[in-house]
Amino acid sequence: MTRNSVDVGQVAVRSYMRLTRLNKVVGIGYGAVTLLFRVRSWRDPDDVVFLNWGYEDDPPMNIPLDASDEPDRYGIQLYHRTATQADLTGKQVLEVGCGHGGGASYLTRTLRPATYTGLDLNWAGIKLCRKRHKVPGLTFVTGDAEKLPFPDESFDAVVNVESSHCYPHLSRFLAEVARVLRPGGQFLYADLRHAPDIPTWESAVADAPLQLLSERSINAEVLRGLERNSPRQTRMIDRHIPNIPLARRWSRSVFGVKGGSFHRGLQEGTISYKMFCFQKP
Repeated sequence: MTRNSVDVGQVAVRSYMRLTRLNKVVGIGYGAVTLLFRVRSWRDPDDVVFLNWGYEDDPPMNIPLDASDEPDRYGIQLYHRTATQADLTGKQVLEVGCGHGGGASYLTRTLRPATYTGLDLNWAGIKLCRKRHKVPGLTFVTGDAEKLPFPDESFDAVVNVESSHCYPHLSRFLAEVARVLRPGGQFLYADLRHAPDIPTWESAVADAPLQLLSERSINAEVLRGLERNSPRQTRMIDRHIPNIPLARRWSRSVFGVKGGSFHRGLQEGTISYKMFCFQKP
């Protein structure tokens, strides 16, 4: 890799993290990251239904998947590991930040909740979800993570995967999770932070009005998933990003292709990725 490509990769990841911080300053409804995902929902084909960086254990998870789900194995596995921290059978489940709905569809079909509601601020993404995922018990709504449009004690579980780093005020989101959970309900959570944001993240998690049952670093597992998913991500970049070297290098870093700056950040620990399970007292 040339010196120039390393510099571009570092700029790409710094740009992504700065956009998330801008989103926190400007507000969740108007931030740059929200606009970025809205544009992605307009442009992406219907089969782009997972927006996370993936997950793989060692030895491999090898969870059985339908043929239609197999291309999304590594994105699915992150959802599977996060959600199966609790038994969702027969439960009323809310996912905040459902993206393009792939995780919501998979969990509804395989974990058998009574109902599953996917919520996202991105109305273009919700429109795609409603078109793409027609599963009994699964619904999608547009809404703000910091002002959840549901009554108190509406759900048995809340799922949040690789989304909260875009929220302006994490503490408000965690308070809303506690509000909509029933007593004994569980919050199943996985996300990442860049080094400068880790202390604030840790403080918000410690102050959450929820009981922390488990917390673990999953940098190694996300790295494995990212590496195994890199060929597919590279093909998608080649298909959708103009053939301009600077744009291609930026995209490979931001979208987690092996060898990019995001990949190196996970390796070196300048990016922290964790999985949590909370319970409402």
